[in-house]
Amino acid sequence: MLTMFDDDYSVLAAMRAGARGYVLKGAQQDEIVRAIQAVAAGEAIFGPGVARMVLGLVTTPPAAGEPFGELTAREREVLDLIAAGARNAEIARRMSIAPKTVANHISAIFTKLQVTDRGEAIILARDAGLGRDPRGGRAPA
Repeated sequence: MLTMFDDDYSVLAAMRAGARGYVLKGAQQDEIVRAIQAVAAGEAIFGPGVARMVLGLVTTPPAAGEPFGELTAREREVLDLIAAGARNAEIARRMSIAPKTVANHISAIFTKLQVTDRGEAIILARDAGLGRDPRGGRAPA
């Protein structure tokens, strides 16, 4: 897969879909050719940045005592904003990311938390203490 997306969800989704190679769009031409040849020979290949990210995902244990250890830090941040009542456009603005990236994070959150909708995710998040406003109170329901 040759793509510009290097966020955790996109990489994992591609791997789950069967991608045996994942190279970022900015790779040098010789790196892309090597990747195509390696995958054709039955190998799995990932660009250096993606390989570091994948290794980090598999080797970094969740922080002790942190709710939703199965989520990445970015996904926890999105979940916190969802629990605080923010809509996707607001989350994208506050995190300086594309709305599509927010949607990707939300999809990953739903899958990892095994919930089917925003309401279920909000309940879990608020039960774990997320979604509080900066003044220490609960976000409006």
